[in-house]
Amino acid sequence: MGDVAVGARSGHDGEEHRGRPAESAVPAADSAVTSGNDSGAAEDNRVTGEHTTAEDQGPGGTTRTPKKPRSFWKELPILIGIALVLALLIKTFLVQAFSIPSDSMQNTLQQGDRVLVDKLTPWFGSEPERGEVVVFHDPGNWLRGEPTPDPNALQTFLSWIGLMPSVEEKDLIKRVIGVGGDTVECKGTGPLKVNGKALNEPYVFPGNTPCSNDDQGGQFKVKVPQGYIWVMGDHRQNSRDSRYNQGEKYHGMVPVKEVVGRAIVKAWPIDRWGTLPVPDTFDQNGLNP
Repeated sequence: MGDVAVGARSGHDGEEHRGRPAESAVPAADSAVTSGNDSGAAEDNRVTGEHTTAEDQGPGGTTRTPKKPRSFWKELPILIGIALVLALLIKTFLVQAFSIPSDSMQNTLQQGDRVLVDKLTPWFGSEPERGEVVVFHDPGNWLRGEPTPDPNALQTFLSWIGLMPSVEEKDLIKRVIGVGGDTVECKGTGPLKVNGKALNEPYVFPGNTPCSNDDQGGQFKVKVPQGYIWVMGDHRQNSRDSRYNQGEKYHGMVPVKEVVGRAIVKAWPIDRWGTLPVPDTFDQNGLNP
């Protein structure tokens, strides 16, 4: 009994002795972690101290004076220059404002309206399509005899960078009726036909007939060559368009290369704001030659 008791106690003592190193190892591990944190804190303090010295002190321990922010008035010319460059790039490659100089596109467009012209898609090979309203350079004396405005220097400059409608008087705006390969014809008072298909033209000025019953160009049948378009105004009896320029260089046709872009939005005046979509009649079946 005594031996057993002693052995049991000795065993218990042994377990206590065997357990102690494990218990003492835990604080040691904690101590190691704490030492690591302390070390990190010390490093942080050291780095912070170096950072402070680098920012606030110059060579030799002298205090460095912080830089003053640049004056707004010194930055203003730079900002204006950037804005002008961006405006010029937008006008050259993206969109440009144009002013409507006449009544030839009534009632779709009124004299004095401002339209925005898409100049981007032609850079990717897009060509004019039937029904679009396009701006194009005068293909050859279409504007002969028209009055020429005399803008001042500021208007010319703002027009050049695209912040005002173009004052270039060699540009016209009309609706595309036929493209390369199309046959366009008008007999009597209409309807206007493309490849034998009659067009329903609700955009024609009220009171006008689709075709003009005269011998100056109102009666015609033409085949549009590839690379050209045939254009007409919506105010049919008040538009000097392809019909009345058949005696000129391209026989009334407009070279695609002379097209500036498609008019997509009426931007001004604000109460006339709206888009310029392609009329449904140009989507009818069988219109393609």
